[in-house]
Amino acid sequence: MPPSQAAPRVGKGFNGNGKGSNLARIRGPVCRLCRREGMKLFLKGDRCFSEKCAVEKRRFAPGQHGKRRTKVQGYGIQLREKQKVKRIYGMLENQFRLVYQKAVRSRGVTGEVLLQMLERRLDNVVLKLGFASSRWQARQIISHGHIRVNGRKVDIPSYGVKAGDVITLRDRIRKNAFLLAAVEHTRGIPEWLSLDADALKGTVVSLPVRESITLPIQEQMIIELYSK
Repeated sequence: MPPSQAAPRVGKGFNGNGKGSNLARIRGPVCRLCRREGMKLFLKGDRCFSEKCAVEKRRFAPGQHGKRRTKVQGYGIQLREKQKVKRIYGMLENQFRLVYQKAVRSRGVTGEVLLQMLERRLDNVVLKLGFASSRWQARQIISHGHIRVNGRKVDIPSYGVKAGDVITLRDRIRKNAFLLAAVEHTRGIPEWLSLDADALKGTVVSLPVRESITLPIQEQMIIELYSK
């Protein structure tokens, strides 16, 4: 098949089950991460909203000692908070620390700036707009060059969007069944984003503020941990 007629590279990763080789990834059952944090991190897309969700079926930490009640305090609480945020946004330690260091050097409240930078990541925006059912799926379609920002291809999942940016899809992928299903089942768009579902076009209306980030995150715990 000539290159111009080749099918879009959506592959296994685009259905939410695979993870691109160039992405920060966890080589193991991701449902264990949700159970370890004691809450849904929504790492597996639609499965997290179904009765198959591991957190719903087994409300205790993984491992043979998971049912034991352990009291976590001080450093342990701070560490768990950092681990939770890293897992929500699918980042490795070095990546997360670089974002934190950049937030420290920026103007404003460090914790709020940190969350704003995480929310502005292109993979997060693609997920929130409903162009993917999971963060891994969002990263896959970005790294394969299917996302356009202001008409230009951006294949870096960590790219930070700005107010006024328009996110669209590559023409070849607009009729993909997985993508259309994800858009159809979009579960609420944040107020700082807008979506034209018919045109498959999203717009960054404004930068996210702390009040618009509804995730159960205590960012001050993370700041205190890194400040030690």
